[in-house]
Amino acid sequence: MPNIIIDGREVAAEQGTTLVEAARAAGIFVPTLCYLKDVSAVGSCRVCVVEVDGEPDLVPACKTPVREGMVVRTDTPRVDAARRLALDLVISNHGLNSTNFCFSCLKNGDCELQDLCRALGVEAPSFPAPEKNAPVLDDNPFLRFNARLCIGCQRCVGACNNQARNHTLTAAKRGLRTAIDAPFGPDWRATDCESCGCCAAACPTGAIVEKRRADYRSWEVGYVRTTCPHCATGCQYDLVVKDGRIVDTRAADGPSNRGRLCVKGRSGSFDFVQSSDRLTTPLVRNRATGELEPASWEAALDYVAENFKRIIGETGPDSVAAFACSRSANEDIYMLQKMARAAFGTNNVDNCARVCHAPTVAGLAITLGSGAMTNTIADITDTPDVIMMVGSNIEEAHPVIGMQVRAAVERGSKLIVVDPRDIRIASRADIHLKLRPGTNVAFANGFARALIHAGLADKAFIEERTEGFAAFAAMVESYTSERVAEICHIDADDLVAAAELYGRADRAPIIYCLGVTEHSTGTEGVMSLSNIAMCAGKLGRPGCGVNPIRGQNNVQGACDMGATPADFPGYQKVANAEVRAKFENAWGVSLPEAPGLMATECFGAMKDGRIRGLFIFGEDPVRTDADTNHVLSALRSLDFLVVDDLFLTETAELADVVLPGRSYAEKEGTFTNTERRVQRIRPAVEIEGTRPDTWIFTEIMNRMGYAQPHLSAAEIMDEVASLTPSYGGISHERLDGAEVAGRGLQWPCPTPDAPGTPIMHVGGFTRGRGTFSDAEYRASDELPCEEFPLVLMTGRVLHHYNACAMTSRTEGLNAIGDSSFIELNDADAAALGVADGDAVRVASRRGEIVTTARVSAKTSPGETWMPFHFQDGNANWLTNAALDDVCKVPEYKVCAVAVSRV
Repeated sequence: MPNIIIDGREVAAEQGTTLVEAARAAGIFVPTLCYLKDVSAVGSCRVCVVEVDGEPDLVPACKTPVREGMVVRTDTPRVDAARRLALDLVISNHGLNSTNFCFSCLKNGDCELQDLCRALGVEAPSFPAPEKNAPVLDDNPFLRFNARLCIGCQRCVGACNNQARNHTLTAAKRGLRTAIDAPFGPDWRATDCESCGCCAAACPTGAIVEKRRADYRSWEVGYVRTTCPHCATGCQYDLVVKDGRIVDTRAADGPSNRGRLCVKGRSGSFDFVQSSDRLTTPLVRNRATGELEPASWEAALDYVAENFKRIIGETGPDSVAAFACSRSANEDIYMLQKMARAAFGTNNVDNCARVCHAPTVAGLAITLGSGAMTNTIADITDTPDVIMMVGSNIEEAHPVIGMQVRAAVERGSKLIVVDPRDIRIASRADIHLKLRPGTNVAFANGFARALIHAGLADKAFIEERTEGFAAFAAMVESYTSERVAEICHIDADDLVAAAELYGRADRAPIIYCLGVTEHSTGTEGVMSLSNIAMCAGKLGRPGCGVNPIRGQNNVQGACDMGATPADFPGYQKVANAEVRAKFENAWGVSLPEAPGLMATECFGAMKDGRIRGLFIFGEDPVRTDADTNHVLSALRSLDFLVVDDLFLTETAELADVVLPGRSYAEKEGTFTNTERRVQRIRPAVEIEGTRPDTWIFTEIMNRMGYAQPHLSAAEIMDEVASLTPSYGGISHERLDGAEVAGRGLQWPCPTPDAPGTPIMHVGGFTRGRGTFSDAEYRASDELPCEEFPLVLMTGRVLHHYNACAMTSRTEGLNAIGDSSFIELNDADAAALGVADGDAVRVASRRGEIVTTARVSAKTSPGETWMPFHFQDGNANWLTNAALDDVCKVPEYKVCAVAVSRV
C-alpha cells in the first residue's frame, strides 16, 4: 500500500492503482473524459493531468500508477490552464457550430462533455472546427453513430474490446486524426456486432447512442433498479421511466454483469411489458359459443374455484395439477406451490426446470448433496487457468457470461469446448471436442479415465472427501480414448490432451448447460461431469467447481421455492414426515404424503384421464415442450384449464379461463440467478386491469376454502425464510439494506447475520462425502435410420429468448432475425440438392415443418441444428418426448429427421 500525498492529504493506495483512482477513492475530484474504469484508459484527452513533484511535465492521472512517496497536486493554476486548453481543443474538434447545437443532440443534459465544460468553465471553442463530412451510420436497428459528434476518446472501442470483448469497433487514423470505425452502416449484418450497446453506454457525447434516446431527455425520467428477466445471469440494471412508461435501460455494476448488458437485456426487456396485446381483463370461455369472452375478476375467480372444487370432489385432489412460471418472482412461485398443496391438496406441481435443468438438480444432489452451481460467475471467469465448457453455447444463451469468458481467454486462460457445433467461442478454444450429440457420458467417462491414467486423480481429495471411487475407476477402465473417439466422433489424442490440460490446472471450472441435460441420459450426463471434478479434486475451491448455467431468469428460484413434485421449498422432501409436519403446522392444513407427478408425466396423465384440471402460470407448453402434437392432445383432454399469463399464448387459446398476470417490471419480489444469488426486482410501471399474481393465488385459495391472508411480497419472503433453512437469512429488508444492497445474497444463507455462500462444498460436501456415479454410456432414444437419416439438435440464438413471448415484441430484435432456419452440413446439403437459403421440409416421426436451410460446416455430416424460438417453423413439432429415467426431461437434443428441398 504505497503512501502518497494528494493536495496535502496522506492517501494509501493499493500497488498498481492509478492516480485518478487513488484521488477518487479519497474524495478528491480529478476530471476525466477518455478514461472509464476497467474499460478505457488511452490517456488521449489530457483533461486529467496533475502535477507530481520531481516530474518536469504534467502527467495524466489515468495512466500514472501510484508509487511510494509521490506528492501530487490536482488543483494548481498550471493544472487548471492545461485542462482548460485540453478541453478547448476537444470541443473544437467536436465541431460545435451553427449546424450542430447541443440542444438537438439526443444526449443533451446527459453529456459528460457538457458537464465537464461547465465544471471547468469552458463555454465556447477557441479554435476553428474541422470539416467533418462523414455520414451518420444508423442501419443497425438499435444503434447510431454520428462521427461529427465524436471526440476521438475511444471509450466506445474500449467498451467493445475490454468490456464486451467483441472487437468489432476499432480506432483508425484519418490523416493525423483518430477516427472510429463503427459497424452500424449498411453492412451491419455482415459484422460480428452483437448490438449489446456497451459502446453507446460508454460514449461521453452523442456520437454513439441508442436510437430510443430520441424518446426522452435525462431530466424527464426516473430510474428503478431491477434484475433482467431473460437468462439466469442475473444482470442488474435500471429501468428508465418517463410518464408512467419504460423508455430505456441503464446498466448497473451488478455482481454478475459488472456494468455489461446484452442486446436482450438492454433492448428487449421492456417493450413487451407495455405491448398493446397485453391481457388486461380476465377471459372465460363461453360454453355455448366456444369463444373466450371478457369477465369480471370476481366472476372469473369464482369460476376457477368452483371447477377445481368440482373436479377434486369427483375424482380427488391428484386429478388436478399446477405448473409454475420460472420467469416470475420467488414470492409468486412460493404462493403457487402453496396453492397447489394447501388448497388443491396435491403435490402435482412443477416448473419448466423439468424440461431443462431438472437433471442438474437431481444429478448434483445425488453426487454432491446440492443441485446448484458451486461457484460464482466472477470466480469462474476472473482467475481460472483452464475453462472447460460442455454443451454450453454461452455467447448466445448467456451472452454477458460469454463476454467474461472471452475476457478470461484473452487474459491467458486456456479453453476447452465440448460441443457438437462450431459455435463462435470454439474459434477461441485451445481444444474443441466436436462430439456426436448424445455421447456426453461416454466423453466424460473417457475423460476421467485419461485423468486417472495420467496420474492426475487427486488421491488425497478422493480419499478424504469421496466414496465409490474404486467402482467408478473400474467402470471407466473400458472407456479407452480409442473407444470414446469412435463413439463420440472425436480425435483420441485431443481427448487425452484436454484431460491433461484440465487435470494439470490449479483452477479449472466446468461450465455446462442444456447440451448436457436435455437428453434421455441427462442426469447421468450431469453426474459424469461431477465425477470429473471430484476425480481431479476441483470442488470446494476458488476458480473450480461444477457450474450449470441455468436457462431462465428464475428457474433456480422456482426449484428453490418448492415448485417440484417431490420437494417443499429448499429441497425439503415431501416424503419426510418431519418436514411435512413442519409445513402442516405452519400452513394449518394436512398435506399429501406422496410425491406428485412431474410436468412431463402430467401430459400422459391428462390423456388417460388421471389429471382433469390444470393451472398453468406463465408457461406456454404448446410452444416449448417436446412433441407438440402430444402436448396439444393432452391439453385438449382436460376438463378444465386455467392459464395466468401476460399474453394470449397458444396455450392460453385452449384455456377455459385466462387470467391477466403481471410482468417483472410491475411487481415487488426477488429472482435467484444461476449462481444462487437472490436479487431484488421492483415495480416501475402498472398496467391497468392486471392484478399481482400473488393476489390471484390468494383469492383462489380463499375461494376454495383455505384461509390465506393477503401478504406483501416482503411478508411472503419472510414466510419462505421461516420455513426454508437455506433462505433463513434472506429478507427484502436485508436485500435493500446498505450491508447487502447491490450484491444480493447467495444461499445457503441460514441466519440474518450470515454473509451467504459464494463457493459451495468448502471443506465438505452437503451430503457428507461426495459420491461417484458409475453410469455407463447409453445411446440416445432415437437414432438415425434409412427413413430419417439425420440427427436434429435444438438451441438458442443471441437475440431472442425462448418462445419469443417477450423478445418478439421488440421490433429491433425481429429486424436482426425473426424466422426459423435449420443448419445443414455442406456435404449433406450437396447430397440433398439443397443450397444455402433454400426452403426445406424437415420431418420426424412426430410431424413436419418447412424452414430455411443455412448451409455450412458448423455442424458435422449427418447432424443438423435448429433454434427453438420461432413459430414459422417450430422445432418442437419434431422433437422427441422420450424422457430421462430420473427427471423425465425430454430429449430435445437428439431426434432423427429427414430433410428435403421444397
